[in-house]
Amino acid sequence: MRDILTNAAVRDFLTSLADGDLNIATGLVWIVIATALSMIGGAIGGILLAGKDIGYQLSAMLGAFFGPVGVIPAILLGLAALNLLTNY
Repeated sequence: MRDILTNAAVRDFLTSLADGDLNIATGLVWIVIATALSMIGGAIGGILLAGKDIGYQLSAMLGAFFGPVGVIPAILLGLAALNLLTNY
């Protein structure tokens, strides 16, 4: 584990991620993080909305499936807007 964190490439990547630099790698990491969080939020929302009606597992699965539908396009548009604003 110590070798991974002291690697120059990983250290540069973590620094660019923390500084807010937008490139392909950091953009993909932010998309993955946003997708995971939207899946968790969708599962919780599905359980709260339809848990008693269709069952908790099915409602969580459907919520996790439909949660990222609105988040992924919004994140892509937001990252594109941030990239344009930082370049101009």
